Amino acid sequence: MISKYFNPYTDFGFKKLFGEEASKDLLVDFLNQLLPPQHQIAKLSFKNPESLADTIDERKAVFDIYCESSTGERFIVEMQKAKMQFFKDRSLFYSTSAIREQGQKGVWNFKLLPVYFIAILDFKYDEKEEERKFRRDVCLKDQDGDVFYDKLHFKFLQMPLFNKTEDQLETHFDKWVYFLKHLEDFDHIPAILNEPIFQKGFEIAQVSHLDSDQYDVYLKSVLSYNEAQATIDTAFMDGEKKGKIEGKIEGKIEIAKTMLAKGFDMETVAEMTGLSISDITYLHQSSQ
Repeated sequence: MISKYFNPYTDFGFKKLFGEEASKDLLVDFLNQLLPPQHQIAKLSFKNPESLADTIDERKAVFDIYCESSTGERFIVEMQKAKMQFFKDRSLFYSTSAIREQGQKGVWNFKLLPVYFIAILDFKYDEKEEERKFRRDVCLKDQDGDVFYDKLHFKFLQMPLFNKTEDQLETHFDKWVYFLKHLEDFDHIPAILNEPIFQKGFEIAQVSHLDSDQYDVYLKSVLSYNEAQATIDTAFMDGEKKGKIEGKIEGKIEIAKTMLAKGFDMETVAEMTGLSISDITYLHQSSQ
């Protein structure tokens, strides 16, 4: 049964809510809850996320929103639906790509504008439970904890760790997280979210307002999301059992084989398992 409001964790839902010109004010309002006073956004423009990568294989982050404020700050926003290997490394790679693109030909003094990497995660990336935090704000600091460089920031939101109920919401940021986490479950607008910015979000997210083509795309997006969750959960359990005996790489191979058999494209399989495209191509060819 399709809910009244779409799932924002799907590719379609996330881009519809935050990645279109008509909903740009939602993205600005959400980002401003995460940003310090000196980097608050007045206006922003969308940039092509593929400009962050130098090769075709690197241009597969389907959830990326890459935008720039009117004063030059860069923002990379990702919705990650499944745990992946080397996620922190990948975050650093994409953020430094946004730094590298600021390079200028000829004489240049190397002055850079701030870069923010914001990740909304539908999983827990911290392995140790005692180290888990819903929100992590990360920047470069020295041995005394003083900020060394204030132009590269990471914001990680582990959504499963946000457990506030409606009567516990204290800030506008709390309301945004509550909205995103429970959007698909709502059948009406809660009183605490009955504000213009969220009213617009609910209006955009109402499935009945999609045209027939959008509805078809959304259904495919939901199917892909659900299948990915179920397949990855099962495959990782099987892979872990096999991995304990034959090593972690064998576990990844089993996961990749399962996903390929389910019809997932090679780029998605590579992203979810951490294997290279060439490895996935070999597995795909050997299975035919």
